[in-house]
Amino acid sequence: MADLVLYQRDYCHLCDQALAVLAAARAPEFDSVWVDDDEALEARYGTRVPVLRDARDGRELDWPFDAEAVHEFVRG
Repeated sequence: MADLVLYQRDYCHLCDQALAVLAAARAPEFDSVWVDDDEALEARYGTRVPVLRDARDGRELDWPFDAEAVHEFVRG
């Protein structure tokens, strides 16, 4: 499992934009987790997606973010 997790939902144009930002930022490997079919994740992230989370320390980066914000987030 990767240290970074992108919480997203199906058919989410903001999530597509976040994926493009992560690619532009050359973010390290991350796992994608869809919140649509998980009640606990839906309750936590439902209106916030996309959210980038660092699984090591629990920090979260809410959308909107840009490549520079991703760089800073990854650096800790």
